[in-house]
Amino acid sequence: MTHYGQFCPVAMGAEIFAERWTPLIVRELLHGECAFSDLHRGVPRISKNLLSQRLESLRQSGLVEQVPSESERRHLYRLTAAGRELGPVVEALGIWGYNWASKDLNDEHLDPDFLMWTLRRMVRVDALPQERVVVLFQFRRHDDRFFWLVLHRPEVDLCVDDPGYEVTLEVDATVEALARVCLGHLDFLEVVRRGDIAVHGAPRHRRSLGEWLGVTHFATVGRKPLPAR
Repeated sequence: MTHYGQFCPVAMGAEIFAERWTPLIVRELLHGECAFSDLHRGVPRISKNLLSQRLESLRQSGLVEQVPSESERRHLYRLTAAGRELGPVVEALGIWGYNWASKDLNDEHLDPDFLMWTLRRMVRVDALPQERVVVLFQFRRHDDRFFWLVLHRPEVDLCVDDPGYEVTLEVDATVEALARVCLGHLDFLEVVRRGDIAVHGAPRHRRSLGEWLGVTHFATVGRKPLPAR
């Protein structure tokens, strides 16, 4: 039997790329080589078994390859040339999502783990002070989750267990408020004045925190979404 997909490049591409979770896995790998654990942190709602299956499927499709790590006895995953060519597709999906799907955020459906993993990538390293700064994040409605952002130029590390350093700042926030700051929908100082984010610590560091936290690049290539009705 002849299938329509054999004659339609869109159908052939969609059969591979449109499978659930695949665009998010590709998005993570577009940032560079990743260990399995880092991929799982970047796509936190996928089970480890399913992530393994998707990676194997992408490997068989020629989009992903395994390479040995130089420093540890484990494999890293990276995109092949075919996988990297999906970059503009992922970028277009991100712009569309920013323009049309990001206005309906609410705290109960947002994942603090994914938010913090994303925020880690957006820190403005050039704006950091020379000394190490440790920021402890706690989220309302998520009393059991703690995140330590360790900022020591040029390194930015995210820990879910106490790294043992003295905490410089403590941030208490709603997930929605911090997400909207990261999306560029709201100014950091504005949400602090509103009380949706509270920052405790030395005044000079409190004043600088908003300058250290970056925003998604989609805030410049997309357009600010209309307010929810």
